[in-house]
Amino acid sequence: MIDFSLNEDLELIVDTIRSFSNERILPKIRVFESERRVDDDVCKEFAMASFDRLELPESLGGSGLGMLARVLVNEEMGAVDPGAALALDRLGPAFYVLDAFGGLKALSQFARPILETEGKRAVLVLESDSTFDVEHGRVSGAVPWIPSSRADLVVILSDTGARVVEHGSSLQPLRGSGLRAAGASSLRLEHAPVIAQWQDARKAAQALAKARLYAASLLLGVLRHSSEFSRNYAMNREAFGRPIAHHQGLAFLIVDMYTAVESVRLLVHDAALKIDRGEDGTQESAAAFVEAVEASRFIGPNGVQILGGHGFMQDYPVEKAMRESRALGLWMGGIDRARDDASKFLE
Repeated sequence: MIDFSLNEDLELIVDTIRSFSNERILPKIRVFESERRVDDDVCKEFAMASFDRLELPESLGGSGLGMLARVLVNEEMGAVDPGAALALDRLGPAFYVLDAFGGLKALSQFARPILETEGKRAVLVLESDSTFDVEHGRVSGAVPWIPSSRADLVVILSDTGARVVEHGSSLQPLRGSGLRAAGASSLRLEHAPVIAQWQDARKAAQALAKARLYAASLLLGVLRHSSEFSRNYAMNREAFGRPIAHHQGLAFLIVDMYTAVESVRLLVHDAALKIDRGEDGTQESAAAFVEAVEASRFIGPNGVQILGGHGFMQDYPVEKAMRESRALGLWMGGIDRARDDASKFLE
């Protein structure tokens, strides 16, 4: 018999981050979006609770928890505002590259200064999404879009290795439709000195797998909230003398949306558990990301459709959910590359 229940520590983490998200982020999500940032007070509370050090080793002042803890936290925060989640987690998926290649030494050298300096943020970019030239140990080029308003540390991940850049970057704010609270920007590097670099294709694949799972878990939260809100709206909205959720066509649609969310959750949790057990998990993470993006293309538009004209109004969260899911689906190489990686076991 498979047991999907959480232990007491994980249940406490989920309850705590859910309360934090609903009490400190939810009331201000539109403000955070318009200002392209999260309030300093909220950032400090998040840091005090050590959620930005969730996976950091205990020897470096972190909680030392694994991938499952991260995806659970991301799901709860993604259900409220994935952009705010990215803004608050100042290391983000860049942590996985530093940990995979440099271990404690790299985390101490690069991650700790980010966490110990107020406002600093690290960003992870994929070389495949960029136009970079490397010459004499310096990087020049551009990334069209990153979900961040700061880039104090740039970690560049390729198929065979990684580079770290700390200086020589500039950001140009973008209007952006999704993840607005994180502060969408384009990134340019001008002869930026490489301060660390590694070569190992296997470690690069493992770091990308965790980064994809990070994105998929945020997307899971978005999809869960959109599905639940649409269902509750349909249960309370009446037409022809009964709730619209009781009409057969809409009832089937609501069930399909719920099923899609649960399918994504199972794949995300399965991949996280395999990674925590020390297994590879690269194909499982890619599959979870693909399933999450595919589900978003079904749940996002149908959530808006269930609400009708209200679905396009900012008074209701489903328009935001569709925006956020589109942006997350383009992150970490997008669905096409993830689908290729997920299908490698068939070769």
